[in-house]
Amino acid sequence: MVWRVREPLRVFARGASLRRRVAYSLALVRLILGPVIILAIYYLIATGRIVDRIVSVDAPTATLAERASTEMLDARRAERNYFLLHDPQELQNNRQALAILQQILATCRDLKPEERPALDRMEAQTKFYRGRLEEAVSRLGQPTDVPEERVREVVRAYESDLNDLLRRARRQSRRQIIQELQSRVGSLDAQVAATLVAEDPAFGQITTDLRGSSSEFIRLAAELERRSWDRVQRDHEQTRMLVRRAEWVLIIVSALTLLLSVWVSFLLPSQVVKPLVDLKTAVDHAAAGNYEIEFDVQGEGEVVQLANSVRRLIAHVREKKTNSNLTPAS
Repeated sequence: MVWRVREPLRVFARGASLRRRVAYSLALVRLILGPVIILAIYYLIATGRIVDRIVSVDAPTATLAERASTEMLDARRAERNYFLLHDPQELQNNRQALAILQQILATCRDLKPEERPALDRMEAQTKFYRGRLEEAVSRLGQPTDVPEERVREVVRAYESDLNDLLRRARRQSRRQIIQELQSRVGSLDAQVAATLVAEDPAFGQITTDLRGSSSEFIRLAAELERRSWDRVQRDHEQTRMLVRRAEWVLIIVSALTLLLSVWVSFLLPSQVVKPLVDLKTAVDHAAAGNYEIEFDVQGEGEVVQLANSVRRLIAHVREKKTNSNLTPAS
């Protein structure tokens, strides 16, 4: 009985070998994964730079700008206390606050060189404030006894305003609280200025300059803080955009990988597995004594070489079988 292989033995493609096919497959995988790895590295570096800019530059600058406003308010508080009480310690506190302001401005220059114009204006206001304060100190001369009743009246009015503000603080926003606080400070400034002008009319212009320079400094600091937080927000948006891009790249690569795996699942059985199954069937038939097998082999490669080797082996076994059958007959 003659058995013929229904389908000719073939490899992946005519004239191609398994090694070449494997090399092509690996090259295709690298072609897909290479850009993915490069894009992943790019997204990691870009995201790292943005996060580093937020953590190391923008957020610290905004925090320092807010602290600068606080230090100026502390300097104003010490100034008012000095004018009321003529306490040298309050003057020392004021000078310490101004020294801290200088350090903050220097740090901001190192962090954000592009904000140098705004920082220069803030420093100019600080120097102007310091100069007018020293002039006021020189006009006051040596500390003298201050009428206790005058101090009590000023402090009592200021304390009442602050207590009222604190009672309503929980029902107000941060912006409203700051505005209310600035209003209270303005009323205290007016009371202190009136007290100083009553002693020396020249203090009218000095107190106006002190109030104006400090207010301008706080305004510039608030703008610097706002710009810094705006940059932080933009950096966050840019980070989210990079994350969305990375997600789209991952989706596209996953889809391509899925399509490639489906294509390989259809290609591999028809060009590799089926020829090997046919060869196994042919060997099983030869082992059962059926040597009438037709091999239809095309192309080159490892599978073709294996098929030729099996064909020669079966032909050799059939020849041996034929010779052994002829020997007894002779």
